Amino acid sequence: MAELPFHTYDVFTSRRYEGNPLAVVETADALGTEQMQTIAREFNLSETIFIQRPADPAHTAKVRIFYPKGEMPFAGHPTIGCAIHLAEEKNKGEERYRCEITLEEEAGLVPVDVVREGDAITAQLTAPGKPNRSDVDLPERGSIAAALGLEARDIGIAGHKPAVFAIGFPFLFIPLASRAALTLARPNEPHWSALTEAAGSQAAYCYCASGQTEMDFHSRMFDPGGGIFEDPATGSATSLLAAQLAASNALKEGANRFVIMQGEDMGRPSRLVLETDIDSGVLGKIRIAGSAVRVMSGVLHTP
Repeated sequence: MAELPFHTYDVFTSRRYEGNPLAVVETADALGTEQMQTIAREFNLSETIFIQRPADPAHTAKVRIFYPKGEMPFAGHPTIGCAIHLAEEKNKGEERYRCEITLEEEAGLVPVDVVREGDAITAQLTAPGKPNRSDVDLPERGSIAAALGLEARDIGIAGHKPAVFAIGFPFLFIPLASRAALTLARPNEPHWSALTEAAGSQAAYCYCASGQTEMDFHSRMFDPGGGIFEDPATGSATSLLAAQLAASNALKEGANRFVIMQGEDMGRPSRLVLETDIDSGVLGKIRIAGSAVRVMSGVLHTP
């Protein structure tokens, strides 16, 4: 039985016990898939990331990401948290630095730009590849509303329609008409299972416009089928939000930047920054930024 060092971080926040908790397991090269899944279930966080030696020495690390019931080919908050961890280890004792961390993920290479200025540390990832839109026939508005315990009038923002997008893992995007509707939303059976089956996605990302100058959207993400009733911050879904906004004609030509607040309704406020570019109507690279702070460190015994 081996012992492996691990750390936990709260991601998309600079304050401990807010944001999205993440477990980072180091020197995980000898672990098999079943062992990683067992450890992820033991942590019982939305995701656990395992650090291994890179296939290409020019890259920083190979990583594998697991949620309680499966593996993610790409995920935002593990990528941000892991990159900040690796940058801190690489630059111990430095109060100011900027470095690029390149992670080999199942979905492809993910470069992450990490910057530290005193106590403030942030990371910005570039998503691997472009989002794919699923060609599915979604139920009408009333059925979607019933799946969230809402009324039909609560579904929709002008120009925005529910849709499914994926970079490896699909998310159903549901625009909501108000912040009040977002607060009231929650998976409601049997309508929820019928909706996710029709969408071909077990995870739904609900969002509404904020109407405030300091942020652009509020969001919530539900995935009870994956063992995560609600996620405090979902970087991969936030990256796909760029495609949802593009499909809704909500992006302007050139640079676009949005601040999204998630996790507020579960007492884990998280701040995610989405950036992307539009060139002649074509969606460019998608970037997600946020902070992270270390909470715990220890040693685990391998299964």
